[in-house]
Amino acid sequence: MRGCDMRENDLLERTFIFGVDCIKYLRQLPNNQEYYIIKNQLIKSSTSTGANYEESQAGSSKADFKNKVRIALREARESNYWLRVIKKIGNVNQSELDRLLKESQELKNVLGAIVNNTKVYGD
Repeated sequence: MRGCDMRENDLLERTFIFGVDCIKYLRQLPNNQEYYIIKNQLIKSSTSTGANYEESQAGSSKADFKNKVRIALREARESNYWLRVIKKIGNVNQSELDRLLKESQELKNVLGAIVNNTKVYGD
C-alpha cells in the first residue's frame, strides 16, 4: 500500500535488528526456569515487533496498515516489559540491557506516533 521512504526503511531495519539483538542478548542469561519463561516471551515479542511492522508495509488499506503498526506497537511494549523484568531480577550485562531498553522505548515512541498520525476514514 505504501512506498518505503528512507525513514520507513530505517524503521524496518531498526525493528529487525532489535529482535536479533534481543535474541543474542538472551543467550547470555542463565538457563534456569524463570529465565526460560522470560526468554521465550521476549523472543516472541521482540521479533514480532519487526515482523508486524514489515507486514504493515504491504497493507491492503490505510486501516490495515494502521492495525499492523498497532500490533507492532503492542509487541514493542511487551518487549519493553520483559526487558524491565530482566533488569529488576539483576545479575546481567547491564550496559547491553540498558541499550535494549532504550531502543524498545524509542520504538514504542515511533510506532505510537505512526499509529496516532495515520488518519483512517472514520477515525
